[in-house]
Amino acid sequence: MSDADLDDTPGAEDGDDAPGAGSARRPSVAVFRPADERIDAAAAHLESLGADPVPDPMLAVEPTGAVPSDAPFVVLTSKTGVELAAAAGWDPGDAVLATIGPATAAAARAAGWTVDVVPDEYTSAGLVAALADRVAGDRVEVARSDHGSDVLLDGLRAAGAEPTETVLYRLTRPPEAGESAELAAAGELDAAAFTSSLTVEHFLAAAAERGVRDAAIEGLDSAVVGAIGAPTAETAADRGLDVDVVPDDAEFEALAAAVVDAATE
Repeated sequence: MSDADLDDTPGAEDGDDAPGAGSARRPSVAVFRPADERIDAAAAHLESLGADPVPDPMLAVEPTGAVPSDAPFVVLTSKTGVELAAAAGWDPGDAVLATIGPATAAAARAAGWTVDVVPDEYTSAGLVAALADRVAGDRVEVARSDHGSDVLLDGLRAAGAEPTETVLYRLTRPPEAGESAELAAAGELDAAAFTSSLTVEHFLAAAAERGVRDAAIEGLDSAVVGAIGAPTAETAADRGLDVDVVPDDAEFEALAAAVVDAATE
């Protein structure tokens, strides 16, 4: 769902009150990390960059209790998935373990596992490219959320593998989500940092529930809209959002820096 399954950006207002136009005002930046310690860490990071964070959790994690099945290759697409599997006592054993990016890999190593594959591009397409020459004729277990991209399974099949999928957790929208949508609708939000396609969808759904969907989209037209990678940017564009910033690295720190830089120009 991020492009890293949880875990592929945009402008500031014109005028004397716009950030960087002779004003020292800190730009307000909405962030949509899951409703746990990650939203707190993201808000603290934005504040360290000189922004006024607007934490608005658009994701809640509901574990299913499942663990990855045994297979010659196992793919984990998020830090959350790693932590849930480890907490359940799962171990990759002799399997070739692939993770979608360095944060997921770090979590796996912290669990005591050996990580064999980390793609150069932290996306489903990147995982396929990293595994394509190795998996023909083998089963590949993909363990992730219920919102994983079809790109990964389809790409593995095209490479001659037999992919299976285990849903480790479901991603839902917290009922209280939507403060940032109201701020955007009122023209009081300088930037938004979308960290997955699902955060885009949940933002717009929360805006619709509050009766401000069209106004929120219009408000974001005058703000900086950041997307963590190409898939997220494509989802935003498909739903009427103009994306201004997409960082080279699909990591939150890179997204936050790019969005804050654009909002303060």
